[in-house]
Amino acid sequence: MPVKPIPEGYHTLTPFLTVRNAMRAIEFYKQAFGAQERGVAKGPDGKVMHAELKIGDSVIMLSDEFPEFGSLSPQSIGGSSMGLHIYIENVDAAFDRAVKAGAQVEMPVADQFWGDRYGKLKDPFGHKWSIATHVKDMSADEMKRSMDDAMAKMQKTA
Repeated sequence: MPVKPIPEGYHTLTPFLTVRNAMRAIEFYKQAFGAQERGVAKGPDGKVMHAELKIGDSVIMLSDEFPEFGSLSPQSIGGSSMGLHIYIENVDAAFDRAVKAGAQVEMPVADQFWGDRYGKLKDPFGHKWSIATHVKDMSADEMKRSMDDAMAKMQKTA
């Protein structure tokens, strides 16, 4: 049987996070997002060189910082320019669980014009997360009208 170019259980795109204190991050992701630990490989110094977690049907990989190899966390570089997005069945419960585990609210959960109930968080390691439950299917025209209405309301309150 030929080897699969994308291993079983993975998707085409797999995020890889660099964090300070990977073992603490693994515990946070378990508490906050219900992650399941798939494996942790530590180097001789005890630092996590590679770990895999599964959140829902997706895998994320992570490691400790290794500045000597240019591998730095958002805490070392002063923030992150990217984020991770999770679709989940109950965004309100997941959001509350993440906040209780130590995440900072960047945008409270609310119904959004594109048909999702959505909120944004920053984890204790500097990574940005958005969490959503899709609540309404919309055509492109419906979404455009909804976006225009939302932007008009924002301009009135500004």
